[in-house]
Amino acid sequence: MANRLTQIATRTGDDGTTGLGDGTRLAKSHPRVAAMGDVDELNSQLGVLLAEPLPDDVRSLLVTVQHELFNLGGELSIPGFELLKPDAVRALDAALARYNADLPRLKEFILPAGTRSAALAHVARSVARRAERAVVALAEDGGVRSEPLQYLNRLSDLLFVLARVLNRANLDGLGGDDVYWNSERLARDAP
Repeated sequence: MANRLTQIATRTGDDGTTGLGDGTRLAKSHPRVAAMGDVDELNSQLGVLLAEPLPDDVRSLLVTVQHELFNLGGELSIPGFELLKPDAVRALDAALARYNADLPRLKEFILPAGTRSAALAHVARSVARRAERAVVALAEDGGVRSEPLQYLNRLSDLLFVLARVLNRANLDGLGGDDVYWNSERLARDAP
């Protein structure tokens, strides 16, 4: 990476631009800056989730994800640079398979609810989807490899699965299962 920040209030962004890792400046409204911001927000949301009681294996996984998201953000900040490795996507695939294997099959759509940690995982999932949309929009003009797109797609799926895992972990005594959506169809078909 080109420069490390030594001071935070540089005032160089007062004109509505921000500096990339390669020294170029872009408008803060540029799609690249939006994608970087969404990935940063996702990482911050994971930090909030990590402040909750979590099973040790989930905590370890999320800390690794935070580091990979920092790599992804770094890659977005230096067009043409590769920081996020294909192994990171494979690791998410493996985690998805591992955690999904023990979950019961879904009966219906579930609400983003249950324990506090599960609800926070759902918030992170929705932020991951927004970050994915921003990176997809950026990729439409080129300059984004497939790994960042795949990583964000897998991560949002993993966060959904982890929300289900966290409800079952029931670390705050308020969960235990998924919170199913009570659709009109279910109400109509109920005995």
